[in-house]
Amino acid sequence: MTTKERILALLEENRGTPLSGEVLAEELGVSRTAVWKAIKDLQKAGHAIAAAQNRGYTLDTDSEVLSEQGVRLFLRNKSLNLVVAQELESTNLTAKQMAAAGAPHGTLVVADSQTAGRGRRGRSFASPPGTGLYLSMVLRSALPMQSAVLVTSAAAVAVCRAVERAAGKRLDIKWVNDLFYRGKKCCGILTEAAADVETGGVDYLVVGIGLNLLPPEGGWPEELAEIAASIFTPGEHVGRCRIAAAIADELLALCTALPDTSFMAEYRARNLVPGRDVDVIQNGERRPAHALAITDDGHLLVRLPGGGQEELSFGEVSIRFQ
Repeated sequence: MTTKERILALLEENRGTPLSGEVLAEELGVSRTAVWKAIKDLQKAGHAIAAAQNRGYTLDTDSEVLSEQGVRLFLRNKSLNLVVAQELESTNLTAKQMAAAGAPHGTLVVADSQTAGRGRRGRSFASPPGTGLYLSMVLRSALPMQSAVLVTSAAAVAVCRAVERAAGKRLDIKWVNDLFYRGKKCCGILTEAAADVETGGVDYLVVGIGLNLLPPEGGWPEELAEIAASIFTPGEHVGRCRIAAAIADELLALCTALPDTSFMAEYRARNLVPGRDVDVIQNGERRPAHALAITDDGHLLVRLPGGGQEELSFGEVSIRFQ
């Protein structure tokens, strides 16, 4: 590691506690001038490091810069297999590559930005730096393939709980994989599974989460302004490492407990869809329906125009507000 990286690691390990330039210099075997220069570079990079005479340097407990040490500080499981990057092609792609190579249950990949982020059905997912939180977790489960929808439902509840715990913001859920803040979409979830050909079950799953923390510079583009939301406004304190760790904690706890589906009561309570007229979108076709309820399996029960009922295990719905 470079001097900057080593200093940041020491400050991360002692967040909120001042470390003098003398202590840092002795610990790293460098001059105090080298420490001062490294601190200046870290501050320019956005790390919230305060310098106080006769006290030393202190990294704010909620520095906004994503780092492995920063996320790990807030994790319940400090030994979680964790990768934090400033930029990746896709966190899901990286997590799948790691899973195929044997990465353990709970492996977490976090990025500040993605160059090829994806949503459902191959749609692109805008992932600019400094505005969102993009993370993927590897899950190894004995669930049958048809129960994978439960993992998406669990992830939705996990993000809601995490954001409420870490940031005090309440989110709602739109079946099956979207989260809303104040009536607009702020988060998407993409679950991908690899089959075990011998058992017919799941070898591993990767759950990808893209959460809008702040609006993009210059605001949302016209086509998104009426439907997209961020959970913070410019100038608000975010605490990105804290939120990332909270999501990982909640997601790992709920998914490790599967097939326990007690969380589905909260999924239903937060869901915007039951009781509304919707358009069901499946295989490129759009059909009108009335949403009735969500089952313990995470399926959506709808009533069709002819009066019959159908239980949906996949697809998406568009709420008709008029």
